[in-house]
Amino acid sequence: MKNKGIVFFLILLGAVIVVLIVFDYRSERPGRSEANPFEFNVEEYKSVDPSLINYKEAKNFRIGFESPAAIEIYNDKIYVAGDNKLKVISLTGDLLADLTFDFQPLIVKADGGSIYLAVKNQVFVVGEDGNILAEWEPLGENSHLTAIAVAGDNVFVADAGNRKIYRYSPEGEILSEFEGKVDEGDLHGFIIPSPSFDIAVNSEDELWVVNSGLHSLENYTFDGNLRRHWKRSGISPEGFSGCCNPAHFTFLNDGRFVTSEKGLVRVKTYKESGEFEGVVAAPDKFDGEGQAPDIAADSENNIYALDFDTKMIRVFNPVE
Repeated sequence: MKNKGIVFFLILLGAVIVVLIVFDYRSERPGRSEANPFEFNVEEYKSVDPSLINYKEAKNFRIGFESPAAIEIYNDKIYVAGDNKLKVISLTGDLLADLTFDFQPLIVKADGGSIYLAVKNQVFVVGEDGNILAEWEPLGENSHLTAIAVAGDNVFVADAGNRKIYRYSPEGEILSEFEGKVDEGDLHGFIIPSPSFDIAVNSEDELWVVNSGLHSLENYTFDGNLRRHWKRSGISPEGFSGCCNPAHFTFLNDGRFVTSEKGLVRVKTYKESGEFEGVVAAPDKFDGEGQAPDIAADSENNIYALDFDTKMIRVFNPVE
C-alpha cells in the first residue's frame, strides 16, 4: 500500500513537471514572451523633430537602372553609374548621354574632360563620349575600391579592402599611399568594418576621408599626414550610429558637409567645424534594407540622393 502511494505521488509529480515545461515553452514562443525592457528599438529614432529639418524633398526621377551604383554632380550635370552604363542627366532630369561599357562601374568621378570610373580593383578613365582613354593597372585581389577624389594633378582612390588611400598621377602612376594616423592618440589608422570608405576634396583642395569605424571625418595632406578631424557618435540626430558611418559624404559650395548613413538611414548637414547643423532627410523618409543613399550637391546647394531601394534620384532643396 505504501509502495502504491509512492508510485502515485511520483506520477503526479511527473505530470506537474510536464505541465510546467509545456507552459514555459509556450510562453517563450515568439509573440508570447514578455517584452524585453532593455531591447534597443530603432523605431523611436525614425522620426525627427521638424525644427531640425533644414531641407525639403522637391522632386525625384527614375533613372532606369536595375542596379544603381553611384552619383556625381560636375558642372551642374548629374553622372550616374549603374548596371554596365553611365548616364549623364541634366538637373531637370533630361537624359544627355547614355554610355555603355563592357564592365560594371561602381564609382564615378568627373573632372575636366575626364570621367573616372572604377570596378572592384581597377580604375578606368573615359571621355564625355564614352571612349576609354586609359585603363590603370589593377590592384590586388583584396582591393575593394569605394571612392575617387581629384585635386589638380592628384587623383585619390579609397580602397576599403586594404584600408588605404592611393594617390595617383593623372596618368595612373601610384605616387604614394597611406593608412591613416597610427601614432599614439585617439585615432588608430583607418578602421573600416564594411565597404563604407568615402573620400572627397572640398573647394579649398582639402582632402577629407571618412574613418567610418570611428564615426569620424579626417583631413589629410596629400602625403597622408593628419591635419585635423572631428567625430560624432550616437543614435541621436547629431551623431553617427552603427558599426561604420557615415557611409557617404560630400560638400556644399561653402564647405559644409553633407553625410549619409546606413542602418538608421538619414542624410544630414554639418558646419565646416563639424558642428551638427540639421537634417536633410529623416529615417522615416526611407524604406527597404537600410542602404545609405549616395549623395551629391549642385552649385545651389541642392542635395541629390541616389536611393538604392527605390532606384531613383531624390532631390532635396534648402528650406527658405
